[in-house]
Amino acid sequence: MTNRSTTADFVTAFATGWPEHQPDIMVLSLTTQRGVQDFAFNKEQALLIAKTIKQTAAKLEQPKTS
Repeated sequence: MTNRSTTADFVTAFATGWPEHQPDIMVLSLTTQRGVQDFAFNKEQALLIAKTIKQTAAKLEQPKTS
């Protein structure tokens, strides 16, 4: 796991069901050099991911201005 890529082309998340008739899950779609991967999360998992992202973002340095 230490030899993995740390970049992605883009990440999108949407809170619609997958398939469309499952509003109880969130789908995270990750696009990398290897292609697209979709991940399905329930509400508790989605909230934990959001909390972790918020905590990590708070620790980031301020953007450098020129």
